Amino acid sequence: MNADMGGPVRVVLADDEAMIRAGVRAILATDPGIEVIGEAADGRAAVDLVRAHRPRVALLDIRMPRLDGLSAAAEIRRLVPETATVMLTTFGEDDHVARALGHGASGFLLKAGDPRELIAGVHAVADGGAYLSPRVARRVIELGGDRVARRPVARDRLAGLTEREREVLALVGAGLSNAEIARRLYLVEGTVKSYLTSIFTRLEVRNRVQAAILAYEAGLVEPGG
Repeated sequence: MNADMGGPVRVVLADDEAMIRAGVRAILATDPGIEVIGEAADGRAAVDLVRAHRPRVALLDIRMPRLDGLSAAAEIRRLVPETATVMLTTFGEDDHVARALGHGASGFLLKAGDPRELIAGVHAVADGGAYLSPRVARRVIELGGDRVARRPVARDRLAGLTEREREVLALVGAGLSNAEIARRLYLVEGTVKSYLTSIFTRLEVRNRVQAAILAYEAGLVEPGG
């Protein structure tokens, strides 16, 4: 079940390269549960499309003319907060990925990644989860330095969590939505939201992706695990 009232997940796709857009659209078209309702070649046009059609997900290239993907994502979150933003990245954009982590993006996907990750990522964020391509997640963790050295620090940050909060955090790291976490742990969804509020406050993180990264660093879950 997705967030578009039982119908296909409606997606706006933005990339300044027509070939990339065609490739991504072709991959998404293989899933009947996803519908690309509009394409844009720059960030400003992407924002306009999202405002007009209010899709569940906006897939945004980071580097675009007129308005880059990060700025477009920020404007979309301000104007149409119900639309989840997912950044399309390459391994040459580490600085941009690091910036986007701090601005509430719901997911990060590699343009040249596994097509199955693209489809899985769209569904995950449409259901309220967070999704990082496993290779992007590993790269983000690597950007912070020696993961082995940072693991004790991450575990210390998690020390104040209850056992149940740690279980919820691990499932956030695995990309599950609130509804999926509720089913997995036999909870009501409102209780999961309460746990998340507490987790974010205790860990001093702003969003699910930041929480997922911390779960990876602490060893609660492996990227792609």
